[in-house]
Amino acid sequence: MTAGVRARPASSTRRVPESLSALLAHRAEHEPEHPAILSGRNELTFGSWHDRADAVAAGLYARGLAPGERVALLYGNGDWIDYATAYIGVQRAGGVAVPMSDRLAPAEVRHLLRHSGASAVLHRADIPPPDAGTGAWAAPVEDVEAYPGEGMSQPDPGGLGQILYTSGTTGTPKGVTATHTNLAHGCTLDARRRPLGHSTHFLHAFPVGTNAGQAMLVNALNAKATAIAAPRFTPAHFARLIERHAVGTVFVVPAMAIELLGADTVRRHDLSSVRLLGSTAAALPQSVALGLSRLFARAQIVNYYTSTEAAPAQTTMLFDPEHPGSPGRPASLRDLRVTDDAGRPLPVGETGEIWLRSPTTPRAYYGESADAHVFSGRWVRMGDLGHLDADGFLYLVDRERDVIKSGAYKVSTLQVEEALHEHPGVVDAAAFGVPHPVLGMTVAAAVVPRGDLTATELRVFLMERLAAHELPGHVLFRDSLPRNEGGKILKRELRRLLDDEARP
Repeated sequence: MTAGVRARPASSTRRVPESLSALLAHRAEHEPEHPAILSGRNELTFGSWHDRADAVAAGLYARGLAPGERVALLYGNGDWIDYATAYIGVQRAGGVAVPMSDRLAPAEVRHLLRHSGASAVLHRADIPPPDAGTGAWAAPVEDVEAYPGEGMSQPDPGGLGQILYTSGTTGTPKGVTATHTNLAHGCTLDARRRPLGHSTHFLHAFPVGTNAGQAMLVNALNAKATAIAAPRFTPAHFARLIERHAVGTVFVVPAMAIELLGADTVRRHDLSSVRLLGSTAAALPQSVALGLSRLFARAQIVNYYTSTEAAPAQTTMLFDPEHPGSPGRPASLRDLRVTDDAGRPLPVGETGEIWLRSPTTPRAYYGESADAHVFSGRWVRMGDLGHLDADGFLYLVDRERDVIKSGAYKVSTLQVEEALHEHPGVVDAAAFGVPHPVLGMTVAAAVVPRGDLTATELRVFLMERLAAHELPGHVLFRDSLPRNEGGKILKRELRRLLDDEARP
């Protein structure tokens, strides 16, 4: 590859891009002044994004980056413009982007750098260069940008474009590889078919280095609406942005939804512009979904069901208040199935493992030998247990790893959490299993209360909603629940907190 000046290819007869880089080039050619991302007071147009990404690619090439080399991208929520520039620049240079959050501990950064084999780190300018201990060089993205030469080529569609690490809620994060074809699947070069066309802006506050964050990056490239990447999430700030920009689409995770519902300041703002509220990362508790339906009265509530491993496979489920126990009915059941332990499809009503089918080149674990456990051809095991009813609504029973085996019973932590969320004095809650000398495991709960709430009062309330073996034997009251960058509750941390409280 030779470095080059801005290469604006002629319009292709293909209506789908072969890579995210090609999609950006197309939009920069046809909509150079259209804003792609707003972050704080900064704006990135498609033309500027393309020019800067090419400059990053030229700079990486000048520093000797070889095709296929990994480049870690260490950025925070306030750095979406630099991050987006670096991400496409790495891919434009033929490298593999490895997104990471700047909130990772130094030891975690070093582990991911070693595991991915990253040869370089692009990072935020005002933080010290990460102490990689791996021989990788590090620089802010603006220090890498160089004036491009001629002949800048697009990446090989079948080549590796990204390694994204899982959240690691139950152990060490796993690297998940994706080709350029995988990353660009579902995108379009046809302006008439662009998604999120019902408003001029969509809003999120998802962090860099998460699957939800990457989905927002793809939306910024592909959607008709301009992305607003909130540098931080607070309910009041989020509501102000909705009102100020007449935002039509909002994306949240359940933790954000719970905070929005619990903040009185949110109701002081005009939220009537929102027509679509999408939730991802985990299923919304039914009381939370119903609360969102009331708060955003003109919006359709949508649950997006996917994972880092399964993407771009995704089941879009419209929440129906008439079926509050279900996240919704999948738009299509062709690429979702419920199976037994051997992977055989189960009939309606029977609980089993949920699988999604990738519509394109599937992802894989990087440097792992356990692919067969999760990946089977284009089918990806989601790690959830659930069933479909006769009307096609999906009901999630639990994460397979979270099911509590208490004596002769199996307890769904999701069912316990749904009951906890029904109490008006509960802001947030999580259920988890703890060891028991006779039963093997028993139920414990961590609760964020609203005002005064006792364990006895809570258990009396739950007795009307849960069976005896489902009642929490331990209740831990906290000001907040530990969550990872993607908003998922870290149940292993809750077990440690409970152990600490039990010590004399």
